[in-house]
Amino acid sequence: MAKFREVLRNRNFFLLWLGQIISQIGDRLDQMALIGFITQRSPGKTLQLATLLSFTILPVFVIGPIAGVYVDRWDRRKTMYICDFLRGCLVLLIPLYLIDSRMPLLPLYCVVFLLFSIGRFFVPAKLAIVPELVPKEQILLANSLVNTTGMIAAVAGFGVAGVAVTILGVKGGFYLDAVSFFVSSLLVFSIRIASGRAMGIVKLGKEIVEVIRKSVLTEIKEGIGYLMSQRQMRIVLGVLFLVWAALGAIYVVMIVFIQETLKALTLNLGLLVMFLGAGLFFGSLIYGRFGKSDNCFKTIYFSLLASGLALSAFAIGLGSYPYFYTAALLAFIFGLTVAPIMTATNTLIHDISTGDMLGKVFSSIEIVMHLAFLLFMFLGSSLSEFKSIGRQGLLIGVGLLFSGIGLTGYLRTKYQKARLC
Repeated sequence: MAKFREVLRNRNFFLLWLGQIISQIGDRLDQMALIGFITQRSPGKTLQLATLLSFTILPVFVIGPIAGVYVDRWDRRKTMYICDFLRGCLVLLIPLYLIDSRMPLLPLYCVVFLLFSIGRFFVPAKLAIVPELVPKEQILLANSLVNTTGMIAAVAGFGVAGVAVTILGVKGGFYLDAVSFFVSSLLVFSIRIASGRAMGIVKLGKEIVEVIRKSVLTEIKEGIGYLMSQRQMRIVLGVLFLVWAALGAIYVVMIVFIQETLKALTLNLGLLVMFLGAGLFFGSLIYGRFGKSDNCFKTIYFSLLASGLALSAFAIGLGSYPYFYTAALLAFIFGLTVAPIMTATNTLIHDISTGDMLGKVFSSIEIVMHLAFLLFMFLGSSLSEFKSIGRQGLLIGVGLLFSGIGLTGYLRTKYQKARLC
């Protein structure tokens, strides 16, 4: 703890750290206010909510692959405070002009797409600027502090956002969100470091065209080709596709199911995400402490089995006992069981991949995961609209399918020799 305090005494790093916490909470406020608005405008309409949320994911495909490359050519501090300032301005447009029951949703979709596109530049700039702010011997501590507190802020932000939108209303949530981005922008602006990354607009334009033509598309192609060339990597990719497809299928459906069951707009939803995040956190800690000698594939498949059962139990339990404490306990258990999957798959990827391919591999995997999430989010939302299936039926069905795949994979790998992690 004393070492962390020493890092935080660094004025520039402290401003970055505080700004990113506020920005993380602002992101959650934005998402919760959007969910609240769609719920008010089209209660119980999963497809309407899925359409809106898809515009928060599309920037991953359109902007994500190139954002990191451009950030390396720009002044990172300037990139961050401009990004947050622009995001604050865009968020202000929503309550001032775009939230109207008579107005079509297309302008809102466009603003949401721009908002999350700008965020794709903020994240790599935040991660890349740390070595410019702290001495080399403190980089590991600084990164650990940024990542850990960032995750805590993101999870806690859902609870804060749920309460804020409940008290202030949807419009008030957006106003508070805009303030959070402006405060974050001011904090990052106050950082004082020398930078030699300024670039003329003409040269920058040429760089962008060249990067798209040669670097980005080529590296994505190389990454996907590398993934498909190795059997173990194909299995990992298949597992990740399955996990994110399942998460996509249940994401919107679970939001509406919780709102309808607990009779609340955003308050209970935000608090439940905190319990889910706590489960993910403790699940990762437990696996990191006790799971290092287990077979990674066995761990993944066992977690698929357990998390599938936990998901089905969540749907059945909350349907039978529609109380917040029931949902909170089951959400925590679900997070606890699903957490080892990502840790084990990342360990396998590091173990299988060569060092010079890791960046391309993780970039390609991110595209595959988000594609699965996006496609199955619409599929799950559509299926849940059928009365013969319903929201609870879809959640139970996905959980049982998850468990069946996990059990099959676990039995197949139980007696096979595999690399230990």
